[in-house]
Amino acid sequence: MSVSRHQDRSTRVNPDRYNALHQGFGWKVPQHFNMAEACCGQWAAQTRTAQRTAVQEHVAGQGLGRSWTFAQLQGDANRLSRVLKARGVQPGDRVAIVMPQRFETAVAYMAVLQMGAVAMPLSMLFGPDALSFRLQDSQTRVAVCDESTVQALLVAKKECPELQTLIGVGAAGTQADLAYESAMAQSTATFSRVKTLAEDPAVLIYTSGTTGNPKGALIPHRALIGNLTGFVCSQNWFGFDPDRPERVSKAVFWSPADWAWTGGLMDALLPSLYFGRPIVAFNGRFDPETAFEILQAHQVTHTFLFPTALKAMMKAVPVVHGRYRLQLQAMMSAGEAVGDAVFDYCQQQLGVTVNEMFGQTEINYVVGNCARLWPAKPGSMGKGYPGHQVGVIDEAGRLCPPGVAGEVAVNRFDVHGHPDPVFFLGYWRNDKATHNKYTGDWCRTGDMAVADEDGYLWYQGRTDDMFKSAGYRIGPGEIENCLVKHPAVANAAVVPKPDKDRGALVKAYVVLSPLWLGRRPKGAGQAAFDDDVRQSLQAHVRGLLAPYEYPKEIEFIDQLPMTTTGKVQRRVLRLQEEARVTPVPGIGLEP
Repeated sequence: MSVSRHQDRSTRVNPDRYNALHQGFGWKVPQHFNMAEACCGQWAAQTRTAQRTAVQEHVAGQGLGRSWTFAQLQGDANRLSRVLKARGVQPGDRVAIVMPQRFETAVAYMAVLQMGAVAMPLSMLFGPDALSFRLQDSQTRVAVCDESTVQALLVAKKECPELQTLIGVGAAGTQADLAYESAMAQSTATFSRVKTLAEDPAVLIYTSGTTGNPKGALIPHRALIGNLTGFVCSQNWFGFDPDRPERVSKAVFWSPADWAWTGGLMDALLPSLYFGRPIVAFNGRFDPETAFEILQAHQVTHTFLFPTALKAMMKAVPVVHGRYRLQLQAMMSAGEAVGDAVFDYCQQQLGVTVNEMFGQTEINYVVGNCARLWPAKPGSMGKGYPGHQVGVIDEAGRLCPPGVAGEVAVNRFDVHGHPDPVFFLGYWRNDKATHNKYTGDWCRTGDMAVADEDGYLWYQGRTDDMFKSAGYRIGPGEIENCLVKHPAVANAAVVPKPDKDRGALVKAYVVLSPLWLGRRPKGAGQAAFDDDVRQSLQAHVRGLLAPYEYPKEIEFIDQLPMTTTGKVQRRVLRLQEEARVTPVPGIGLEP
């Protein structure tokens, strides 16, 4: 579908109501609040909502799989809470959840949260060492896993004396200490929820650890409330009418974001359930064709797709109309800058204006766009969402004037002087790191941006991704976005290459698109082909950006190093370049 044939559903109503929303909004945080009660218990307790679909399974190549209601989700959560309590889990104890998108994962979150324990999501992509560090550091007592993670956990468990019980779902039950299905069958579907304070800890999520060991960010129950303004805005009101709340339309949510990460848990699973809407669960690797299959088969109306995923979809299916019938009403994207090429693709082919969002585990969902209520500027991160006072600050914590780059920061208090509930409690057993996160009441993000005269933020890169070349300050995002516009490029990452004269050269690592890979000869002709593509890419960037921004070197690579949350690990590539100048053992990529 294209805009010329199908009006962009996300911009049918587009007055600029940002200032009115921001100034008129005030937080209402109750003294007692529990994520599980808000996301499941309240719906299961009402006759008219108990049989609503909560989780809908997708089976690759087949489409719709099983579905589960809020009543079923609550019943199984009650059973698992009893199982965990019998294993000694008390309020405040950490319980690791190490599973992909599946119904039992949602059950585990609801079970842990409603008993006042702390859910600790761990990615199924983690190996034994990564698991061991987090399990030891958090002093986790019980872990819930399935067949995709049980082997790594069995190895990690040997180094974690406090980890007493592995509960295995499905085939993992024969290898774990306790089989999930048999334990649940012997349990009962009633449980008295612990009355938690909004300030009590709910989730412990470990950050990626770009420098040093990963840090555990302790998230309180109230943080879900703090996420909601951003979620609703970025999803164009999520099927509700901002002017007539009684009008409610269909909303089905799906995102490939792993439920073990903030993007999947706090931006997808929990807010969807909070509003009593179904979320699609797909237990499989991301594939652009499968993504379109899911969007069509489940009539998905709202989604969160990483820029990396959107780039892959754009390259795989450049023309959507005629192949897929989509029902999208809103799309949020985060993790990296979307760029205008992807922005245009979403409008013209997917029928929505992508709402970029910015946040991090410690202070999530704080900046972004809402195409329905204020205009999006292509390539901009957007503005601070209602309830969040966001600024660009210098090293001393002073606000930077428009046009001057600084670090994105969020104030502890909103524009009315009231505490912002989105904030984390602190880093687990790391008071020094918690203290260093703040300058006065400003919480630093480590991300650079420029604010324009209208208050929109323009991402410049991580503070450790920025570099200087011949005196010019370089941000990789703009160059990467330019490269992706070339038909030969599927993805790209830009890093500094040390140079004694300029300080650094601009170097690009490029993943060729499938079409260009098919043209690439093997053997003697490959070098000449690669040289031609390099020259074409360099000319392409020179023609669109400043002369000092074009990549002096381009290296083709099969795939970029990525985090499990879909972000490009420029640090890995940067360290490789440094090691090539001064070799350091253990640094570098496989050829």
